[in-house]
Amino acid sequence: MSLASIAILLTIGLAAGVSSGLFGIGGGVIIVPGLVYLAGMSQHAATGTSLAILLPPIGLAAVLEYHRHGNVDLKTALVVAAAMFVGGWVGAVAANHLSGPQLRLSFGVFIVAMGCYLIFGALRRMALI
Repeated sequence: MSLASIAILLTIGLAAGVSSGLFGIGGGVIIVPGLVYLAGMSQHAATGTSLAILLPPIGLAAVLEYHRHGNVDLKTALVVAAAMFVGGWVGAVAANHLSGPQLRLSFGVFIVAMGCYLIFGALRRMALI
């Protein structure tokens, strides 16, 4: 692995870590596009690699900091994690039945829809629309 590729991967990791700590996001929004567009991975490889990246730490440092401030509901986290375990498997089975372009299109539509939802929701709450 070259120094340039290590630098790219470190940049992706730092961006995902900061966005995870700030917004609770990182895998699908930062890591996957970073691995596809900056590291040249296929959509499938980027998704699988993102899951492998997130599996060990799952934001341990951020969780500990939030917990220190009383902002972690462990019972809720365990219930959602159990459901996410099953959902992750279902999603992986579905993704592996799609072509690369179909998976990339699905991901793009999801991100755009979430972006629109967040933007319009914020504008409504700010009484701008």
